Amino acid sequence: MTPATLPVLAAILTATASTLAVESGYRTPPEPIASILAASPSPEVLVSPQHQSLALLGYESMPSIAQLSRPILRLAGYRIDPATTGQNEAQVWWLNALTLQDLATGRQSTVRLPEGTRYSQLRWSPDGRRLALVLERPKELELWVVEQDGSARRLAGAVNAAFGTAYAWLPDGTGFIVRQVRADRGAPPVADGTPTGPIIEENSGQTRPARTNPDALRGPADEALFEYYFTGQLVRVALDGSAPRPIGTPGLIARFSVSPDSRYLLTETLKRPFSYLLPADNFPREIAVATLDGQRVRMVVDRPLADEVPIDMGSVVQGPREVDWRADAPATLAWAEALDGGNPKADVPFHDSLWMQAAPFKGAPVKLADLKERFHKVYWGRADHALVFERKWKTRTERRSVVNPSRPGTARLLLERNHQDQYGDPGAPLLETNAAGKPAMRYTADGRAFLVLGPGATKAGYFPFVNRQEVASGQVKRLWTAQAPYYERVEAVLDADGDRLLTQRQSATEVPNYWLRTVKDGKSRAITSFKDPAPVFAGVTQKQITYARADGLPLSGMLYLPAGYDPKRDGPLPTLLWAYPAEYTDASVAGQTVDMSNLFTRPEGFSHLFMLTQGYAVLDNPAMPIVGANGAEPNDTYVEQLRANAEAAVEALVKLGVGDRDRMAVGGHSYGAFMTANLLAHTDLFRAGVARSGAYNRTLTPFGFQFEERTYWKAPEIYTRMSPFTYADRIREPLLLIHGGADNNPGTFPIQSERFYAAIKGNGGTARYVVLPNEAHGYAARESIGHVNWETVKWLDRYVKNAPPRAPATAADTVR
Repeated sequence: MTPATLPVLAAILTATASTLAVESGYRTPPEPIASILAASPSPEVLVSPQHQSLALLGYESMPSIAQLSRPILRLAGYRIDPATTGQNEAQVWWLNALTLQDLATGRQSTVRLPEGTRYSQLRWSPDGRRLALVLERPKELELWVVEQDGSARRLAGAVNAAFGTAYAWLPDGTGFIVRQVRADRGAPPVADGTPTGPIIEENSGQTRPARTNPDALRGPADEALFEYYFTGQLVRVALDGSAPRPIGTPGLIARFSVSPDSRYLLTETLKRPFSYLLPADNFPREIAVATLDGQRVRMVVDRPLADEVPIDMGSVVQGPREVDWRADAPATLAWAEALDGGNPKADVPFHDSLWMQAAPFKGAPVKLADLKERFHKVYWGRADHALVFERKWKTRTERRSVVNPSRPGTARLLLERNHQDQYGDPGAPLLETNAAGKPAMRYTADGRAFLVLGPGATKAGYFPFVNRQEVASGQVKRLWTAQAPYYERVEAVLDADGDRLLTQRQSATEVPNYWLRTVKDGKSRAITSFKDPAPVFAGVTQKQITYARADGLPLSGMLYLPAGYDPKRDGPLPTLLWAYPAEYTDASVAGQTVDMSNLFTRPEGFSHLFMLTQGYAVLDNPAMPIVGANGAEPNDTYVEQLRANAEAAVEALVKLGVGDRDRMAVGGHSYGAFMTANLLAHTDLFRAGVARSGAYNRTLTPFGFQFEERTYWKAPEIYTRMSPFTYADRIREPLLLIHGGADNNPGTFPIQSERFYAAIKGNGGTARYVVLPNEAHGYAARESIGHVNWETVKWLDRYVKNAPPRAPATAADTVR
């Protein structure tokens, strides 16, 4: 090489580098987006069990990228902070302010916690007299208790929250069961980097399908780290300050629960052999009952590795599962067991059974009921009354039955419905914390009925309701319904018969606040006065629009228009459609439309609604139903139905005169990103797209995705047809791909966006690929969120708002 060739080589390298990486550094979005993001969010509210106090919770809306980038360990589907043995930054809802408010007087007390600290896992005591929380220190987590006067004190340190929930109130309110770091843990294992041998897995003819799972263990070093950080010691911690008492021996205690009478402890403890493909939820485990001094009294199940469970929706492990305490009995276990080998496709009269066993757990378990479909949940009420819900995913069937726990085998069917049917949703029993701190059904004063809360979906909007339902007959009487123009949700029923309500009320123009309401006289008064966190957004208008697909299926979406917009004066706007497809088995259910214009809407985080501040119209959540009627698989016609949905939405916007047909954009997150890429590949409706954290090549998720139950080998043509990666050469519109570099969602590994970008680039398309360091499936850091908004504005301004008129379309351009 001669010196004369060096400048030429440098120019070539510079040009090559420009195709690989462009400008770096986090960018700040334009105003008013930046100011809205910087504003403090309205507090959240936690009502005490006796409905006498409110806890007003101030919280961190966005951590810094420095906080998010603290060292983490990714082990068996969990992400933890090794410094504190808690879950990592992105998975914890951190609080930074706490105020208690008396419901009757409105008097407030600011809770006095160490300055500069933050806390999580806030829970009221069963009697509502105190609060407990987990407080973060630089090197550990601590358990604190808060009194009604705002004072607070530390009760225990070395809290182990690697599995998540780290403590439980004793039902009698005298103290807690806490999972702590084992006292003799020592220093963490350190791998020296030299392999001790190959990593080997083997299968001997068994059928063991598994969907893709992030953060799986990768070898012996990860196994050692998993055992080191996740092993915990349960201890009993008393409120009186006496010394903590260890319970049993340390173990991988993933879950624990105290019996309502405070005498027994139910635990789920993981054990080897671990898996390098499946998360910890599938690891072998022992579910057992012990006394509070650690003496085991009952082994419920010793479950092996759950690696032979079918991938079909509704597939479950064999043996006892969903093991928990009956909320309305002193110490009675309840659980479900499969009667179909865990396979919902099995042709059997009953798919599940529901069992009980009372302390001292010496007698044989009692079968409460056989269930025609898969057990979904049980609502415990009292000795003679409970409700059991069962579901079948394939048909979307939901069955609700009344059972009498005192007379097993007496199940009586209340109703059978399509659980996706919003209009016909009868609501669900009101659950309130009973004296033992367990969620139980709320009965009327005469004991003849229980209370039911429902969302109240109608074409005109959501209008939540309170019903009285008779125990004996199942007859329903409406007690109260929210009224337009408000969306008013019941937070608590303050008396036995549903006359006094605590609600959260909002409208399109009214900030959500909490109200006390008396049903009989119609009187109400606000008890909080939260302010609009983004008043600059107040002039935005919102309206539900309805339209029809070419085959007649009714569709709808929420249309937002910028503040001050006048269609006659300003003409059609550049428009962003932001959507997420959904699968249905019933066209009449898929076509249900619900006007949501009575909701108070303000953008936050990386919301697409921020585009309203930049002169765009936004059609939010335009219906994208994929219907498989009469037993057909919805995805067999996914592309065709998706295209028809989008065509109908665009036509509706153009017909209204607010959307510019020549300046349409489409976007979505996760499965919505997948949708976005497909629409760019198969239509010419949009000038550009924004796809965040999606999956684009379904051969990389061969054992099912979303609600697709068939494997790639059973339906290769469906996987290929649905993958926009297959049609990367047809994507001619600019596509902005954004992905969290540490995506933790099954199926949306960052390689999906990486390879898709390479495919578009390799075929001469226009695309931009943005990787957000250390971000998971949903983005959290302040800098990342600001940058996502900046990228979105710049991309859409460049390729949509300021796009030149395009050449006349041909039939081939419109449908590909």
